[in-house]
Amino acid sequence: MGEEDMAGRRLLEGLGVGAAEETGYRALLRQGPSTLSELSAETGASVAAIRRMLPRMENLGLVTRVAGRPLRLLATPPSVAVDILVARRHEEITHSRAAVALLATEVAGRVGNHPEEVLEVVTGREAVARRFLQLEHNAADEILVLVHPPYAMDITDEGEDRRRRGDRRAQARAVYGPRAFDEPGMLEHTRRSIADGEQARLGDVPLKLAIADGRTAMLPLVSEQDEADGSALVVHPSALLDALVALFEALWRSAVPLRLTPGAEPEGESWPRHSDTDVLTLLAGGMKDETIARQLRLSSRTVQRRVQALCEQLGARTRFHAGYLAATQELLNRAAGYSRPG
Repeated sequence: MGEEDMAGRRLLEGLGVGAAEETGYRALLRQGPSTLSELSAETGASVAAIRRMLPRMENLGLVTRVAGRPLRLLATPPSVAVDILVARRHEEITHSRAAVALLATEVAGRVGNHPEEVLEVVTGREAVARRFLQLEHNAADEILVLVHPPYAMDITDEGEDRRRRGDRRAQARAVYGPRAFDEPGMLEHTRRSIADGEQARLGDVPLKLAIADGRTAMLPLVSEQDEADGSALVVHPSALLDALVALFEALWRSAVPLRLTPGAEPEGESWPRHSDTDVLTLLAGGMKDETIARQLRLSSRTVQRRVQALCEQLGARTRFHAGYLAATQELLNRAAGYSRPG
């Protein structure tokens, strides 16, 4: 991200600093010690508005007063101000986590769940994306995912991918359906996930689903493909949640391992080469040539030629037979650097 982009962004929002407060603080950093009138001229806010905002800025540790008259404000050095804000936010989080245990004791005294507490409806694409990120972040042991488009988040953003993987504590198991790779860039997203430790398989995926620690599930509220990312149903412990977990496990058992090459092709003439592995893997998943071409950034004609060559090399009658033979002969495991578990 360039300096111009950073200049236009709110940098302290996540630490509890409002837009007007951050604007005033950054103006003081640029201008140095300033009177209220000078700060008003720099920010466009009225002197009265700045005077009302001043106690809040002082409480946040963003500014101090310079001795003397007229009143002049001095910005706290960023290294000091941010450390103060971070420490305060950590303290708030610690208190909030302690409160969870107290609130849980109030719930524990009740017998049975009310229906409205079992199901939670989330509407709006951004709200769905935020709720999924919360589900993923809060998972402590394992998150189970059935991968199916459309996606509420940008799967092509490698930086966001890296940040999410850094925040994730739970192990992930995912079943990808053939339609999962209709979206350009999905193959690279999946490759990064597998490199980070995700166990991935290819199989029949009837719907999009995520389950965190066997206690919370999230799935589309509507079945229409074009609207599936616009609303979601969150399911808490119940018979319905048990059924969703059972559905995932049944699909997981019937799916085949998804093996993708981690990086550049090594030297040598071993069969199959790394350049063939992704094509064989997608063939084994029943994907069409057009989908394979889109994910590997090749032309359809090039994919057709490579599929024909692989069929001849394997002695396969059809393209699907080639994928099956590659999986049963463990060619995908060897080409991608996997070995049979002992």
